Amino acid sequence: MELLDLRATRAIIHLDAFARNCAAVRRRTGAERRLCVPVKAGAYGHGALRIARAAGEAGAFCLAVATVWEGAELRRGGITLPVLLFSEPLPREIPALLENRLTPFVSGMDTARALAAAAAGCGIRLPVHLKIDTGMGRAGCAPEDAIQLARCIAGSSSLEYAGTATHFAAADSADPADAVYTRRQIAIFEDALRDIRSAGIDTGIVHAANSGAVILHPASWFDMVRPGILLYGYKTVEEPAGTEAAPLSVEPVMELKTQVTLVKKIRRGESLSYGRTWIAERDTTVALLPVGYADGLPRRVGNAWRVRINGERYPLAGRICMDQCLVDVGDAPVRRYDEVTVFGGEAPGADALAELAGTIPYEITCGVSARVPRIYAGNGD
Repeated sequence: MELLDLRATRAIIHLDAFARNCAAVRRRTGAERRLCVPVKAGAYGHGALRIARAAGEAGAFCLAVATVWEGAELRRGGITLPVLLFSEPLPREIPALLENRLTPFVSGMDTARALAAAAAGCGIRLPVHLKIDTGMGRAGCAPEDAIQLARCIAGSSSLEYAGTATHFAAADSADPADAVYTRRQIAIFEDALRDIRSAGIDTGIVHAANSGAVILHPASWFDMVRPGILLYGYKTVEEPAGTEAAPLSVEPVMELKTQVTLVKKIRRGESLSYGRTWIAERDTTVALLPVGYADGLPRRVGNAWRVRINGERYPLAGRICMDQCLVDVGDAPVRRYDEVTVFGGEAPGADALAELAGTIPYEITCGVSARVPRIYAGNGD
């Protein structure tokens, strides 16, 4: 057993919940549509390799990463599914991109030509997806430049025009103005697709929908959807009232747990942790937990978040430290080595913790650090 696996603090990854989330998305969007599972950032903190395997078992068509390094890690782990590369590769990364059979997004002529030359030098035909910026403002060519870039890709003997994509800026917002903006992005994308097809070029697999678009914008589903946080158990927006389809139901996949390592009495007037931000108003008992902000518990939720011990919730007391925090358990019969759920499972999820911390659930799950072992439960069935 690895020393890391002996830690009291660990993240339980429920693969059966992940599989059910994949199935729920596929039911919502239709069996004819392909599913791309983003496993960038360690599968949003859940562990890229194990989630990649579970995604394949759940019927995913492809995976997606943000860096060439992430794609190479999947290949070293034996993953054979197609892997999309969302970010622009540096020229020095292109040999590794080719070696690991990644499918890059292409946003400009320079990238297309560099990839074509490198692929020709290796004697291979590299599949790529043309990326169009319809209003996100990040990667992607301007819509008016899409036809020229499409001709470049389609006319290359060493590139395969495998797909066309865009990305939404506000698809996870129920605000009417944001809904209008998303519909405008869809319309711009459809116009660009028509221009490319009118030139006799096959646009390949067309895809745009992220988690919010899966819920709110069926017109964006096209040939494939790319939900991220939705597959890991969190909805960034709810269906509006009057929606014909039943609300999409997903389950949190990650559960952060630890154990009590020390129980001690505190007298009225005594203070806890750095800065003395918590002072006992009565004689009480506190429990020490070996989890801190270096593990992914946000420092800003000290004195506010509640963990669950023996079926009851207890407040954190004092500032969260790098490696530890304290809990006021009052007169409860909490004992050393009792199990503690920090978030997920029987406790509120990463979305509730994120709201308290003033952030998003993505940041909470991605922030669970590498020194927290991932324990995989369920077989994905």
